[in-house]
Amino acid sequence: MQLIDGKKISTEIKAEIARTVAEMVEAGKKRPHLAAILVGHDGGSETYVAHKVKACEECGFKSTLIRFEDDVTEQTLLDAIEKLNNDPDVDGFIVQLPLPRHISEQRIIEAIDYRKDVDGFHPINVGRMSIGLPTFLSATPAGIIELLRRYDIPTRGKRCVVLGRSNIVGKPVAMLMMQKAQPGDATVTVCHSATENLKEICREADIIIAALGSPGFVTEDMVKPGATIIDVGTTRVPDSTRKSGFRLRGDVDFDNVAEKCSFITPVPGGVGPMTIVSLMRNTLLAAQGAVYPEN
Repeated sequence: MQLIDGKKISTEIKAEIARTVAEMVEAGKKRPHLAAILVGHDGGSETYVAHKVKACEECGFKSTLIRFEDDVTEQTLLDAIEKLNNDPDVDGFIVQLPLPRHISEQRIIEAIDYRKDVDGFHPINVGRMSIGLPTFLSATPAGIIELLRRYDIPTRGKRCVVLGRSNIVGKPVAMLMMQKAQPGDATVTVCHSATENLKEICREADIIIAALGSPGFVTEDMVKPGATIIDVGTTRVPDSTRKSGFRLRGDVDFDNVAEKCSFITPVPGGVGPMTIVSLMRNTLLAAQGAVYPEN
């Protein structure tokens, strides 16, 4: 069993990005600029955005954080998005999800200029990804693909089971795994709450990508020997031994599953760091005009 060290790989990629940014600045080009909109004070969102700001510093980016309270109106948020859309200094920006219930997340996502949508959530970018055109890939799926690439994990012709069908992880990672590429060229099955014979399906998988948000869902009897396990879950569970009062737990019963695997991601330290570094890579691509040169 080999641990897939997302923290190590993300550190390497951030160093690569920083070198590219230094070369850009030395050549007289502007420094990449990532902006983020954060609504409210959700603990997970606060932590995640703080990590993004830190990653910007490590990569040599300029960053801007725009904060609103939970009671912000949808129109105020749309106005802020329009301002960022029209700001030539901002290469890319994100609106941190989830949003308060009175705000339509889909309306907000569609309001973002797809050429600055470095989260890869806009329908245009999702559509381009689905047919293999250059685009900003959704950050978490892109991070998963990069881990598979850097660990040279074979995917061509392999059976891949994706647990979860969210627009953020499940659907896009399934599309990427079936693309004619390496990593890719896998035979993909997407499972969800209505799937029958789930354990039997999982036991046939060479690769399981678990993105359910259900702690410990994937158990030892669902995994065949030698499988690769990518655990996307990051659920906070109570832990009185921690100062914070909680710990992060993945969708995989790691202690009992790990020894059966050829490769497995830990939680934390697996997919999480790769999500942030994928956002950095998208921002660099936006600044270089590598995806939408007409921008």
